[in-house]
Amino acid sequence: MSRYTDLEFERIISPVLEIEEFNQLKFITHHGITRYDHSVRVAYLSYKICKALHLDYKEVTIAALLHDFFLDEVEHENNAQKLRLHPEYAVKNASKYFDLTERQIDIISTHMFPVTFAPPKYIESWIVDFADDIAAFYEKGYCMHRELRTSMFLFMFLVVNFVKMR
Repeated sequence: MSRYTDLEFERIISPVLEIEEFNQLKFITHHGITRYDHSVRVAYLSYKICKALHLDYKEVTIAALLHDFFLDEVEHENNAQKLRLHPEYAVKNASKYFDLTERQIDIISTHMFPVTFAPPKYIESWIVDFADDIAAFYEKGYCMHRELRTSMFLFMFLVVNFVKMR
């Protein structure tokens, strides 16, 4: 299922992971990883934070997992529009499969605040917004680290071959 070893977390997210359309996120790159992996990371961070704060972590975990549940709906848009519009598509797609609560809709639709302008109404929405930001920074940093390591390897390979040729 996922690489997270918390069985309760895995039980909470399993209904979402069974959705064929959601599994298409495994093939879409997002912050240097897949959108699927990013969504699971955001859900896990949100789960841990909300559980520690004694909030409704089950409701939040599902919404956090669904926060980027969009496919190619924003492909034709520029980057700024993609950032602003994708939460709406995520709510629409999530609503096909789940009866979302008002809180879950707010979590998904405001996870890009302040880009989406409307601020979150609930503490849980702020937590998912924050968890999404943390995950994105981590993923971008990991991706940059991997690219830097590859570049350094290539540079060393070229230097060694240059020295051999002399």
